[in-house]
Amino acid sequence: MSQFQTSPARFQDEPLPDGTSLIGWSALVHGLGLAAPVREPACVSSAHVRGTQRRDGAWRIFDKRFDPGSDPLAHILFALRNETFDLLVLKRAFDALGPAPLEAYIAGAPTGVFARRLWFFYETLMGERLDLPDAPKIAAIDALDPADYITLDRPQLSARHRVRDNLLGGKGFCPIVRRSEALDRFMAMDLAGRAKKTIGATGAQLVSRAASFMLLADSQASFAIEGERPPRDRLERWAKALKEAGKRPLNQTEIYRLHGILLGDSRFTTVGYRTGGVFLGERDHDQQPLPEFIGARADEVPDLMLALNTCNNRLRTTAVDAVIHAAVIAFGFVYVHPLEDGNGRLHRCLIHHVLAERGFAPPGLVFPVSSVMLDRIEDYRAMLQAHSGPLMPFIEWRPTPQRNVEVLNDTGDLYRYFDATSAAEFLYACVQRTIETDLPKEIAWLRAHDAAMRQIMDRVEMPDRLAQDFIMFVRQNGGQLSKARRTGVFAELTDTEVASLEDAVRDAFEAYLAAGFE
Repeated sequence: MSQFQTSPARFQDEPLPDGTSLIGWSALVHGLGLAAPVREPACVSSAHVRGTQRRDGAWRIFDKRFDPGSDPLAHILFALRNETFDLLVLKRAFDALGPAPLEAYIAGAPTGVFARRLWFFYETLMGERLDLPDAPKIAAIDALDPADYITLDRPQLSARHRVRDNLLGGKGFCPIVRRSEALDRFMAMDLAGRAKKTIGATGAQLVSRAASFMLLADSQASFAIEGERPPRDRLERWAKALKEAGKRPLNQTEIYRLHGILLGDSRFTTVGYRTGGVFLGERDHDQQPLPEFIGARADEVPDLMLALNTCNNRLRTTAVDAVIHAAVIAFGFVYVHPLEDGNGRLHRCLIHHVLAERGFAPPGLVFPVSSVMLDRIEDYRAMLQAHSGPLMPFIEWRPTPQRNVEVLNDTGDLYRYFDATSAAEFLYACVQRTIETDLPKEIAWLRAHDAAMRQIMDRVEMPDRLAQDFIMFVRQNGGQLSKARRTGVFAELTDTEVASLEDAVRDAFEAYLAAGFE
């Protein structure tokens, strides 16, 4: 391994701090020439570092005592001990190294914790059996430490390695979710319990109406995120599909069904998995692609989607948090981008599917997460781009005669193995707002509106439509009916009646406004 170099001047466009060399995942990517980004680069100092490590801009700098030298396997072991788990880099390091170094290391320490983990991950990710006898009958260890990562609560024992397989997915699709402070805080909130409590304190008819309004809001927002204003019938079909979320198993048949509903007119867009390339970005003046992100190669899509659905089946009967489960599946879907069109809307539909199937969302209720995403559209896009942007240097492509993109290299692993922590945190924040703000606000608004309607009808008899318009116009004008409205459709009302009805509206919405809703 004399050619394994760890001291470039720059790594991923970042200059190395003086007196350092790459270590761990960064050293492997550079030294082995791996096609993978490193999200948190690390280096080792040639001198002592106070406290064993420190931060310097994008870098984690470790004390010289950690220096693994020029042995790639030693850098893998360092990374497993000291860095966030990166299945993409690990898999591509295995591809580059081959079985021999692993067999030699594991044979020398067949009962070691890190030797068994490496052994398990090599045979799992590579689908290749090393020339080693099974591990002796010793205490089993976890593939990932549950104290640091979200893991399966009922892992399967790999007897050959004496390792408990607690990964969220498998070889074909396996996201990693770190147990961050934010996620621990979100999970401790019991947001599903709060939603059920709010619903339980509300009449069934009011809940049904609130659910309908929130469903429509989510449908409209999901199209608005894509810059579309669909006709009413298409919007209603999509809202109906969302309302049925979780009632059918998630598989290729269900994805195709949802895609067909979403498209409506399939004359120009094929329903189902695409057979060509797909990209997000702009086009130049000649309509040639200027991609910011490119989806998985078309011939890899069926296997990736089968593995994603298998991962979903692996999670759906576990105690893995439902929102984290939804993030893993929905964002994994949008990263693969398996459809010719409609990936974003179907990705958000999958959030509802998982939350409904897992019983997180009360029956018949769709949390309007798309509305929150629309309100936080810059954060949403920044989070997606933070994941996809670093992948682009490793995707080789060319424009096609049809002004599409054609991927030229093997990119499947870029979509199989990713860190979904930031996606889970973002989704949880959206769900939190819908439960703590949007749901109570919708219910409070309906109560106030119903109270205003009753008071108006008690004072002046008029059609429901006019009463609803009166409420809307008064609220739009700061609690008073405008002069234009007063001399228009409501000209028949006396000044005394108008003043009385204005009071009725203000009184009815007093509690709503006092709660901070508007």
